[in-house]
Amino acid sequence: MLAYRYPLIAREGWPWIAVFAIPAVIVSMLYGAAALPLWLPVLLLSFLFRDPKRRVPASPLGIVSPVDGRVVKAEAVYDGYLKREAVCLSVEMGWSSVWSVRSPLEGRLVEQWLAVPRRISERAQESFTSGKTYAQWIQSDEQDDVVMAMSAASRIRRPRCYAQSGERIGQGQRCGFIRFGTRIDVLVPASARIQVNVGDKVTAGESILATLIHKA
Repeated sequence: MLAYRYPLIAREGWPWIAVFAIPAVIVSMLYGAAALPLWLPVLLLSFLFRDPKRRVPASPLGIVSPVDGRVVKAEAVYDGYLKREAVCLSVEMGWSSVWSVRSPLEGRLVEQWLAVPRRISERAQESFTSGKTYAQWIQSDEQDDVVMAMSAASRIRRPRCYAQSGERIGQGQRCGFIRFGTRIDVLVPASARIQVNVGDKVTAGESILATLIHKA
């Protein structure tokens, strides 16, 4: 199981913050208030790399949002990864959103794809934005399958995926990072009950996008 013990400021930002913080400390010791302009980039980077704790809802069958952002699509598609009918819930991150990525459900990371074909909907001809696409297939203990796909429009926005295939991951657990954000598509079973609408703002690890339905 992944472990992440450094909340508040994402570890990915530590080197960047240190580059500006060290000179700012030295100048502050030598010249006092003259160093104030040097602290501005430190504050900005601390804001951009913030990584607050999240309260995962008590909903084992809930599929939580993997990122902060706004829902831009909620529609039926053909899932080209698992070759099935599914519902695609797309969340668009902003450049100032929290950049950490969290698992939408608890289960095992069955497989992940790097630089896979851009099209996820062969029938509807839906496509991602330009750039490489990263995707992860997570399966719950009840055999529910969810695919989380991310588009990387540039090298600097390339997603970092920390979970490895075969590894267990918790619902709402931090599993990746995307600088400056991107669009994430969450492909859920067609039978799932969708609980968001286009335009809704969602919070990573807290907002429930959909609920899995199990027949008695």
